[in-house]
Amino acid sequence: MAHRFRTALFVSLIAGCVTVASAAPASASRDAAPQAPPRADGPARLRLPAPTGPYPVGTADLHLIDRSRSDPWTATPAYRELMVSLWYPATDVGRFPRAPHMLPGAAAHFGSAAGVGTSLYHLPAGSVDFAATRTGGHRGAPVAGHGRRFPVVLYSAGAGDPRTWGTTVVQDLASRGYLVVTVDHTYDASEVEFPGGRVVGTVLPEAFEQAQQPDDFQRLGATIFDTRVADTRFVLDQLAALDRGTNPDAEGRPLPSGLAGALDLHRTGMFGVSAGGLTAFQAMSDDPRIRAAIDMGGSIEPSIIPDPLRLWPVARRGLDRPFMFMGDPGTDHRQTASWRMLWDNSSGWHVDLRLDGAKSENSYKDTVPLLPQIARQLDLPDSFVTDAIGDIAPNRAVRTEETLVAAFFDRWLRGRDGHLLDGPSPRLRDVTFVP
Repeated sequence: MAHRFRTALFVSLIAGCVTVASAAPASASRDAAPQAPPRADGPARLRLPAPTGPYPVGTADLHLIDRSRSDPWTATPAYRELMVSLWYPATDVGRFPRAPHMLPGAAAHFGSAAGVGTSLYHLPAGSVDFAATRTGGHRGAPVAGHGRRFPVVLYSAGAGDPRTWGTTVVQDLASRGYLVVTVDHTYDASEVEFPGGRVVGTVLPEAFEQAQQPDDFQRLGATIFDTRVADTRFVLDQLAALDRGTNPDAEGRPLPSGLAGALDLHRTGMFGVSAGGLTAFQAMSDDPRIRAAIDMGGSIEPSIIPDPLRLWPVARRGLDRPFMFMGDPGTDHRQTASWRMLWDNSSGWHVDLRLDGAKSENSYKDTVPLLPQIARQLDLPDSFVTDAIGDIAPNRAVRTEETLVAAFFDRWLRGRDGHLLDGPSPRLRDVTFVP
């Protein structure tokens, strides 16, 4: 029991996947999520919201190997390897199939007793067919624009989450004219599927259980964040090679046509949920290539380690480039110490806001459109949804998040300021700006 208690405290500290849904009264009013396909006998089948931008979306996966760095989590393989996905404005998509939300091996793990989908949301193993969900991205479709260069945005998931658990906002941003890169932090993410079907699971639960003393948690936290930031900087290097026409995929799989020369790396941003948001800000502090960043729900507060802010030194340094906090009623710069320190120490433009009714960082993930569909199909009580994402109306929450993310990057990567982020307005009726 003591091990489990320390584990829960540390997971909370690093702002990972900590919100656990439970059962309570139901309501049929969770009407705002996309309607899932009819379900016969068998596992639930889900549907993601469609992207809203003017471009069709293409997608491609890359297997990247950093031969300059050993993996901090395992001795085999000898080098750090990652999976990333590219999401981009596409053309001629009718000839290319829609990509799955999760690859088969990753989906099976996510929905198994060992996966995030069952352990975090208390779903019976195998009760949801996560492999059946299709995205709005067409695998391998040509890049749109005929030589046009698109701003680049990186996405980092929460601790223990796969890169796919933010697909809704990612594919929407791509449809608005961005090239978005989602990163799986191997052995941190709940599972990563590599070419050939090899699936690598997370080591974090075991690492948490083995930690005994505060210094153990300090070292473990440092490994998590140092690895995530190093992953981010390595991916940026590979994107530069990609833009020059080099194929960085370890298997040399064909790339979508038109990709070389389409990445405007002088206009690069980053965002993430929970630990991914912390990663985005620290990576921007460490790497001048990142010009603007968003943290959705990631904070790092005193708990059981000697110096939590040593894991996130950006809070003491401050930021000289634009950033946005997106929190919940318990997380903002007025009541969250790490956010307050960063806010006070920063000279760059910044704003703090939240979706009204949000409960935690889960209010900014694919949890929002998908959990209501799962609840309806599995006849689960309403608290299965509200305990995870709060009282937000799912469809409005999804569209509001997409609007905010696009408005931020439009302003700071494209110079298109619609003044949406200047303060409260009727256009953002579900958003609170924290002064």
